[in-house]
Amino acid sequence: MFNKILIANRGEIACRIIKTCKKLKIPTVAVYSDVDSRALHVRMADESINIGKAPSSESYLLSENIIKACKNVGADAIHPGYGFLSENYTFVNELNREGIAFIGPQAEPIRVMGDKIESKIFAQKAGVNVVPGHQEVIVNSKDAIEISKNIGFPVMIKASAGGGGKGMRIAKSIDEVEEAFNSSINEAKSSFGDDRIFIEKFIEKPRHIEIQILADSHNNIIHLGERECSIQRRNQKIIEESPSPFVSESLREAMGDQAKKLASSIGYTSAGTVEFIVDQNKDFYFLEMNTRLQVEHPVTELVTGIDLVEEMIRIAAGEEIKLKQEEVIINGWAIEARIYAEDPERNFMPSTGVLNEYLVPEDTDSIRNDTGVYEGGEISIYYDPMISKLCSFGKDRSEALLSMESALNKHYIRGIRNNINFLTAIVRNKNFISGEINTGFIDDEYPKGYSPKINKEKYALLFSLAGAYLHTIEHFHTRSNATKDNFYEKTLVVNVEGYEFEFKTYDRQDNIIIEYKDDIISVDSDHNPGKPITNININNNNYTFKIEKVINGYTVSGYGYSSELRVLSKKASKLAKHMVSKETKSNEKLVKCPMPGLVISVDVEEGQEVEIGDKLCTIEAMKMENIIRSEFSGKIKEIHCKSSDSLSSDQIILEFL
Repeated sequence: MFNKILIANRGEIACRIIKTCKKLKIPTVAVYSDVDSRALHVRMADESINIGKAPSSESYLLSENIIKACKNVGADAIHPGYGFLSENYTFVNELNREGIAFIGPQAEPIRVMGDKIESKIFAQKAGVNVVPGHQEVIVNSKDAIEISKNIGFPVMIKASAGGGGKGMRIAKSIDEVEEAFNSSINEAKSSFGDDRIFIEKFIEKPRHIEIQILADSHNNIIHLGERECSIQRRNQKIIEESPSPFVSESLREAMGDQAKKLASSIGYTSAGTVEFIVDQNKDFYFLEMNTRLQVEHPVTELVTGIDLVEEMIRIAAGEEIKLKQEEVIINGWAIEARIYAEDPERNFMPSTGVLNEYLVPEDTDSIRNDTGVYEGGEISIYYDPMISKLCSFGKDRSEALLSMESALNKHYIRGIRNNINFLTAIVRNKNFISGEINTGFIDDEYPKGYSPKINKEKYALLFSLAGAYLHTIEHFHTRSNATKDNFYEKTLVVNVEGYEFEFKTYDRQDNIIIEYKDDIISVDSDHNPGKPITNININNNNYTFKIEKVINGYTVSGYGYSSELRVLSKKASKLAKHMVSKETKSNEKLVKCPMPGLVISVDVEEGQEVEIGDKLCTIEAMKMENIIRSEFSGKIKEIHCKSSDSLSSDQIILEFL
């Protein structure tokens, strides 16, 4: 076994690896960039060492700095996590020359499987099903257009060295090919230093199913079942589960056999994942092999009871896998939701800043939260916007879904925008609950984008009852003459998203009675003013809400919704309708940067006429390219930035006449 392990990564995955190393009583070393000196993984490790400046290209991606750090602290092994150098075969070769163990596969499998073109060719020769397409490198957009026409639309334009949704674009027509091709090249070059592109047929409405494998140096290979990874945004997974509600036992074994065949053909050792796309007829095709630990590995750990990080360490130390294939048992159901620092209401633009408040449910037998941040910490512009991976476990899918919904409702973040409400809406979606999903699920369910605003009277009433209760209880607490025997009655009017409800509230101190039309509703809670999460019991049904006080009301979030409630007395409500609305100055002539980022290109000129949907510029943030398009027609008056400029959030990009 190893004497000391250096973790060549950051954030949640570094923290995750440290936990297993502590269990195995192996000392750990954290590496950090200049902006990560106070990061959680640094605090958790036994030792830490600085490896460079904030940009990953000057720290986490510099193999020479990692190796130097390893030597300086006397570590005899490196765990790469995922991303960064985890699938860099030259890095593995460098470690071999230095006599440092790499906790992962050997260089050659990484090289072959890391190249999406070569891996397809290899998989085909190994007898694995592959997607039709053009597997040779495409050098320009003109060739890309011709090749796409020959394959037939839609097509997927992909970076050969891509991963995590980066360097991938779908083109549904000839008109979309050039832009998609150029964006894929730019993103791939920025993220991986490799701008090779290939094109394959895009299979519409497929499922994304992947098989987890373990292989050791003693010719033992097992698979640990599948993960359903079809819920994706911009080709990046956001919700995963194991097992899949779509996969039968026979399909699982067929995919598992091909995954093991591929691993055996290339001499694979360590944990790895073979990804497939599966059509509605349950025909499956090889997508890629990830020669590393997957982001979504916790769901496999929860249903198998196998610590994948531990297995990787033991395999790298030369040990045999103890389990035989027939001993692998899938028990229960697990779901993972990726919580990101992003704004779903603004096309999922990244959000940066300080986590002013960060409340998460405690880990239990049914809840696991893998995170790399803490309250008071900062989400940086330089790295992936993931905050945590929230996992739920149950004896079946229904139980796991209920646990996930409950955990999301108890998850509270203040200071940055996040996708918690969006994730909650998905796990409550009837099609998701029924398992009727595919990789186009989000586009199909949210064709106009996601909004957390309440659009159903049922939830408007529920949220309004919560608002009436909060107003009444807080008013009661502020009354100087409040006694146990006090009986307080008041008529309240609650407005939310165009819905209006009139309630009579009766405060008896020990509980509150709300009269709505002919119904008498009993309400009680553990509400504590100043606490953001409140459990409210309405007619013996328990609900969890996130509460923020605003003028004349509250912002209430929960169950996939978030809306501002206006709570007034009946008299004040009548008067409010006669109030003159304050005119707000329109900023429609200004285009502002939606998040901090780097200007990759400005695609218009001063004096140019543009139409709705025209490309204005491209901003890179958190390793992703974001295209800014015009929301209206007009003429460009002035451009306030140029390529390579760094912009802050809401900084003016350009101005219309």
